[in-house]
Amino acid sequence: MSKWRWILQQYGQRLWVRVWFFCLAAVGVALCGAMVDKAGSLPRFIQVEAEAVSGILDILASSMLAVTTFSLSIMVSAYSAAASSTTPRANKLMLRDNTSQNALSVFIGAFLFSLAGIIGLSSGLYGGGGRLVLFLATLGVVVLIVVVLIGWINYLSRLGRVGETIDLVERATAGAMRARGLAPCLGGCPMDAEAGLPHGKPLLSPAIGYIQYIDMAGLSRIAEDRKLDVHLQVLPGHFNDSVQPLMHVTGNADEEACAALIAAVTIGDERSFDQDPRFGLVVLSEIACRALSPAVNDPGTAIDVIGTGLRLMGQWLDMDRAQDGKVEFPRVHVPALRLCDMFEDLFWGIARDGALNVAIGVRLQKAFLALAQMEGGKAAQEAALLSRIACQFSDAALVIEADRKRVGEIAAEVQVAAEGKAVA
Repeated sequence: MSKWRWILQQYGQRLWVRVWFFCLAAVGVALCGAMVDKAGSLPRFIQVEAEAVSGILDILASSMLAVTTFSLSIMVSAYSAAASSTTPRANKLMLRDNTSQNALSVFIGAFLFSLAGIIGLSSGLYGGGGRLVLFLATLGVVVLIVVVLIGWINYLSRLGRVGETIDLVERATAGAMRARGLAPCLGGCPMDAEAGLPHGKPLLSPAIGYIQYIDMAGLSRIAEDRKLDVHLQVLPGHFNDSVQPLMHVTGNADEEACAALIAAVTIGDERSFDQDPRFGLVVLSEIACRALSPAVNDPGTAIDVIGTGLRLMGQWLDMDRAQDGKVEFPRVHVPALRLCDMFEDLFWGIARDGALNVAIGVRLQKAFLALAQMEGGKAAQEAALLSRIACQFSDAALVIEADRKRVGEIAAEVQVAAEGKAVA
């Protein structure tokens, strides 16, 4: 997507933006009734008295303020519980969840709608037609509140739970993987990993932080206009230390072009899920490692994360086999995601922190075996490597020989499966 669309998307995911939109819409609906009176008087049998509307609006004004306060307190408690039981990185996904944002926006919007209606009725702003419009709008707001409140109650029963947080991270990671699967190199030319660094002009950014977004269309437009070739050295999720170059440029690039190329890379304080599939895998690994800590001691959650990670990696391998190699930006060369990095992001920490638990060791080895046996064999060597590392962790931590033997037997199956895929 374009940079402006990405910026709008980031703002659209913030709670206060949606709240403001609902509030403005609510106040606008409450005040538009005053314009209806200019169209003429209504028949007597559809006249609505001010007292009939003001009573409902009074109830809405008092109840919606209490519901909003209660909902905010529940959300804060749930976010705190999720941060302590899973990982603080998951709170970013919870904050931009549509269900919670829509619920709070409707509650606050209904509160302001009722206030605007009460003020309008008290000041004599509405005539007969205006009161009718306000009454119909009030009925619509009541129906909307009931529908949203039922969904909100159902959502609150799951908010902050470990399983719900894992599902939330899985959905975000799967979405980022699907987006990357449609554009394996962000739409650019795949960069040869064995070719080494290009002999071009290195471009550095003084900003220190994580790469959040790369405007591929902007890079391509500059490269086409100036007849340049851009060789990116970073991907979304990489940490820029202001020392290593963001990219190398070959061609006659002046200072203006170099500044525009650097500006196409957005750097922030934290990683983003949108263009960074690896971040979701890191967050899943953090959840499993927190569950395996002595303070929590919840190996079942770690086993759940291993299954979730296996499902995600299976989807990624399926998309990787189906890639058609379409290049949208031929002058921008981009490194591809390395499978070994994704495996390490997901499994390394679990193998290290779960070495004392034979159930974790066995489940990890079974996941590696499934990855090694998947069609195509692209993950076989990486699965075999991580299997050996996890087996070494288990051998060093487990004190019972039978447990070490059990993990080692499955690890040996992984090596055999990987060798079979290599021969094939």
